[in-house]
Amino acid sequence: MFSKILIANRGEIACRVIKTAHQLGIRCVAVYSEADANARHVQMADEAFLLGPAPSKDSYLRADKILAIAKQSGAEAIHPGYGFLSENEDFAKACADAGVVFIGPPVPAIAAMGSKSAAKEIMSKAGVPLVPGYHGDNQDETFLAAEANRIGYPLLLKAAYGGGGKGMKVVWQASEFMEQLHSAKREALNGFGNDKILMERYLTKPRHVEIQVFADNFGNAVYLHERDCSIQRRHQKVIEEAPAPNFSAEQRKAMGEAAVTAAKAIGYAGAGTVEFLFDEDGSFYFMEMNTRLQVEHPVTEMITGQDLVKWQLLVASNQPLPLTQQEIPLDGHAIEVRVYAEDPDNNFLPATGKLTYLRQPDCHRHVRIDTGVVEYDEVSPFYDPMIAKLIVWDENRDRAIARMRHALDEYRIAGVKTNLGFLSALVSHPAFAAAELDTHFIEHHQADLFAPAQSESQQALLLAALYLLLKQQPAPTDRSPWSCGYGWRLNEAPQVRFNLQSGDNSSQVVIQSTATGQRLCVGDYCINARAELSGDTLTATLANAGNSHQFRVRVSHYQPNPLTQTVSVFIAHQRFDFTYQTQVEVAAADESAGSLKAPMNGTVVAVMASAGQQVLAGDTLLVMEAMKMEYAIKAPANGVVNSVFYQAGDLVKDGAELVDFSAETGASA
Repeated sequence: MFSKILIANRGEIACRVIKTAHQLGIRCVAVYSEADANARHVQMADEAFLLGPAPSKDSYLRADKILAIAKQSGAEAIHPGYGFLSENEDFAKACADAGVVFIGPPVPAIAAMGSKSAAKEIMSKAGVPLVPGYHGDNQDETFLAAEANRIGYPLLLKAAYGGGGKGMKVVWQASEFMEQLHSAKREALNGFGNDKILMERYLTKPRHVEIQVFADNFGNAVYLHERDCSIQRRHQKVIEEAPAPNFSAEQRKAMGEAAVTAAKAIGYAGAGTVEFLFDEDGSFYFMEMNTRLQVEHPVTEMITGQDLVKWQLLVASNQPLPLTQQEIPLDGHAIEVRVYAEDPDNNFLPATGKLTYLRQPDCHRHVRIDTGVVEYDEVSPFYDPMIAKLIVWDENRDRAIARMRHALDEYRIAGVKTNLGFLSALVSHPAFAAAELDTHFIEHHQADLFAPAQSESQQALLLAALYLLLKQQPAPTDRSPWSCGYGWRLNEAPQVRFNLQSGDNSSQVVIQSTATGQRLCVGDYCINARAELSGDTLTATLANAGNSHQFRVRVSHYQPNPLTQTVSVFIAHQRFDFTYQTQVEVAAADESAGSLKAPMNGTVVAVMASAGQQVLAGDTLLVMEAMKMEYAIKAPANGVVNSVFYQAGDLVKDGAELVDFSAETGASA
């Protein structure tokens, strides 16, 4: 076994690898960018080295610097995690040439699966079933358009050297083909350094089922059962579970053996995942093989009781697999959700900012959290915005779902938008409980998943006002009226007003002290309350017309800028944010009604419009990229572009005006 390894990654996967390595008595070397100088993985490691500036190309993709640090530090092996250099055959070869063990598959196996098109050809020869498509080298646009017509629509474009949904586009009709092809190629080039695209028939109701495989250097290969990863947004997984629901033992065996066949066909060693599309009729098709550890590997660990990082280290140190196929257990059911800094209500746009408040559910045998952040860490625009993976296990799927719902209710984050409420809506949906799964689950149930929580928002408003009242009250030993900050008046009941903003809605809450507590009024609606505050926990009773409702909620309070403060109230899985001014704000200049603003921090990658150009509603004016995903800025109506303020390559901040646009009189989106 190794005595020291380097982890060529960041975030939760770096922390995950360090944890197992330390359990085995292995010292760990971390690498970090300038943005990650104080990151959790740096703090956990035995030593750490700076790679360079924040952008990945200047830090975590610097193979030469990482290898030099490994040699300098005396690391015998490099664990690449996932993403970055994990499936880079040149890096794996450079490690071998330098006498440093690459904790992953052999270079030829990475090369074989690195190109999705070449992988399909190999799988076809090995007898693994494939979806109809084109996987060749000819990238001439006219030829690709002809092939698309041959395959038929809808059609899926995929980056040949990519993954994680980047460089992946669905084309529904021939008229969209060229625009989507150009966008997919740009994403592929930016994300993976190669713009080669392959095409496949797009199945309209498939499940995404994948097999965890492992092989050693002695000819042994096994599968550790399957994972269902069907629930996705933007072709990226949101929920993963193992084993796959409504999956028979015969189907598991057939798909598992096909996956092992795929691994043996390329001389595989180490951890890998063979991904399949599972159709309604029970047929399955090879999609791709990821030659690394997957983000969702914890659900496999939970149902097998095995540590897959430990298995990786054993195989890389030239030891045999710990178990045979017959010895691999299958116990209970596990579910994983990915907690992201993103806005589900705004097309899942990535969010950035400081984690001003972070409370996680308690971890034990049934609940596990893999994370690379702590409270007050920054979610930057440079990397994937995943905050953590929340994993639960129980004896069966129904009980695992119940555990996940409870754990999500206990997970509380403020400072950035997150998908916690959306995740809770997903796992609470009747169709999820019934295992009615396919890769379009979110689109099918959009109305339910994005329904507003109206009643809770009114309660949250009142609770936020009570919290602010209690925060402003004087200490119990100081009863002087001169110390009161909440509206004391001689011979009058104390009264205070809070003007709270939630999105576009502004509300004034008037609170008046009574003999038994407080009376809160919002307009003509009034309610009686009693409340106590202990740290960040508010216990309150709201009573009206004989009805009484007691709450015990967590509250976060922080100041995002010098002019405002934010109170976040957590009711079950929902977070309600309210802001209020702490100073008189200087009036902003009038904005043009036709301005189009950046929806996030990012980079302009393409400008499609120019000053003076007439455009139609829905025309793409400009394309932005953030966290390796593209976002099109489209014309809201028929009109004319007056000015474009940025060009390709420019960095822009959230809210920056991108295009000045005038709509035609009477035009609408």
